[in-house]
Amino acid sequence: MTVLTLAAMVFIGFAAGLIGYITGLASLVSYPALLAMGLSPVSANVTNTVAMVAVGGGSIASSASELRKNPAQMRSLAVLAIAGGLVGSALLLLAPGSTFENVVPVLIAVAAVAILLQPRLRELPDVARLARFYPAGVFLVAVYGGYFGAGAGVMILALTLLATSEPLWRAAMLKSYVLGLANLVAAVGFAVFGPVHWPAAIAMAIGGFAGGWCGPPVVARIDAGKLRAVVAICGLGLAAWLARVWF
Repeated sequence: MTVLTLAAMVFIGFAAGLIGYITGLASLVSYPALLAMGLSPVSANVTNTVAMVAVGGGSIASSASELRKNPAQMRSLAVLAIAGGLVGSALLLLAPGSTFENVVPVLIAVAAVAILLQPRLRELPDVARLARFYPAGVFLVAVYGGYFGAGAGVMILALTLLATSEPLWRAAMLKSYVLGLANLVAAVGFAVFGPVHWPAAIAMAIGGFAGGWCGPPVVARIDAGKLRAVVAICGLGLAAWLARVWF
């Protein structure tokens, strides 16, 4: 890998980190870039997961003071994220392939629409019942995040906005916290057993940490309605891109 390619990976990592924090779609940038390098889908997936740990690290470090305000919530989310990441990474290593190919685009599309319509959906009486399923939902998204991850941020963001009373800016923090831990657990397994492309992973991680660090203050200054629209449009775009396997 040339110095120019490494520099490009750092830039792509920064873009993925910043975009990932704002929209939950880091893999929309990083995963295709790794495929374009010539990596196989599995190698690109595990390399992306290892690199994106730094995004979570950067965003958590930047928003640590806010996250510490509710330690009980952080502990319960950490348990769910770590357990889900373990299961998801084990699934990838033991049964790689196209397990989620057909269902993932639908899940991402539904989550994207849910984010866009979240203010109206919260007013529906039945939506309040989602709160009881929030822990199970966090665990399942963490499983998916450990297995593949593309669009996991959109899923957890939609789940948090619908099942809790958290505002969008804090939901983005919780999303990064959960997926950061899930990715960390998965990355440990991938580092030992998976085909990680280490030069690309390290270069993207450097940029990703910086992008994740810049994420919280950027989101705090963005209009929530416009941010919902951006996330929804990008999420639907990712769903369409992943759905190409159907044709």
